[in-house]
Amino acid sequence: MCGDDIGIEVVPEAVKVMKAAAAKTGLAIEWHEFLLGKAGHEKYGNTLPPVTEAGLRGMDGWIMGPIGHNAYPRGDTTWVMPPIRKKFDLFAALRPALSHANIPSVHKNVDIAFFRELTEGMLYSETVVAGAPEFRPNDDITISSRVITRKGSNRVAREAFEMARTRKRKKVTAAHKEPVYRLACGMFAEECRKVAKEFPDVQFEEMMIDSTAMKLVAEPQRFDVVVTTNQFGDILTDIGAGLVGGLGLAPGLCVGEKQAMAQATHGSAPDISGKNIANPYAMIMSGQMLMGWLGRKHKEPKASAAAERMQSAVTQVIAESKHLTRDLGGKASTQEMGDAIAAAV
Repeated sequence: MCGDDIGIEVVPEAVKVMKAAAAKTGLAIEWHEFLLGKAGHEKYGNTLPPVTEAGLRGMDGWIMGPIGHNAYPRGDTTWVMPPIRKKFDLFAALRPALSHANIPSVHKNVDIAFFRELTEGMLYSETVVAGAPEFRPNDDITISSRVITRKGSNRVAREAFEMARTRKRKKVTAAHKEPVYRLACGMFAEECRKVAKEFPDVQFEEMMIDSTAMKLVAEPQRFDVVVTTNQFGDILTDIGAGLVGGLGLAPGLCVGEKQAMAQATHGSAPDISGKNIANPYAMIMSGQMLMGWLGRKHKEPKASAAAERMQSAVTQVIAESKHLTRDLGGKASTQEMGDAIAAAV
């Protein structure tokens, strides 16, 4: 699903690299194309056409390009940010922050995997089926609620520990504010501690969210895997992106119990749409994470091997600095950078 604006340009590059990696490892993938966003509305009258939603039900995973929701007409329910996360119960966002030696960044030697819970917190578009968890009884008062559940906390913590077990440092940091939000953050912290006991091979620590933010800026190298709640995670992951070079280097993966969605953190960037200069890194690496997740969840070594090939190819192309887009200091087009990564696979 290409989405809007630069999505039409970067998603095909991710698919190209994924197909190259799958071919090299002998992994059989059945590909389907679905319309979403403006293209979906033009053909079916909705940014999330029923045919697309029905089709995704049978998928193991999918790639979703950025959506130009800020440009959508207001007050028309057919022009909305497609509620994919809620409809498919994609409960955790994996958003890595990885620095590269030859790309300018605030810090070097950064390699953090952030896990953000997605279905709870204060984001009413994700947490409620009807109504809204905030209201204004008069002009001077606004009341907002926050949703935290044991199920939501436990499963995002479990994803974080399972990922940590596959990494070199094997460390998880749970970021919260339990001394202040004793029941809400308290429940999240309790579930993290429960899951930690099931992973004795993984180091576990807890850290206040404000201290986490400060130490991310000052000493990000101390972190390996960070797990936190929805709003806290929304902020921390953007800090992580800023540390390593910006949203162009910020891939993302939204995971559920049985399905996952590759979705780069950046938006649709209509100002550069159609110019073939958009950086495909985030979308390609989102596809790489989808490959790795499918390998872990389905115990499919070919998918895991394909993910490793994609990671190595991206690292190689960035290190060579010959086929990088303008935002990375190069002169390559979107397609040229994608071609170089696919060739390196």
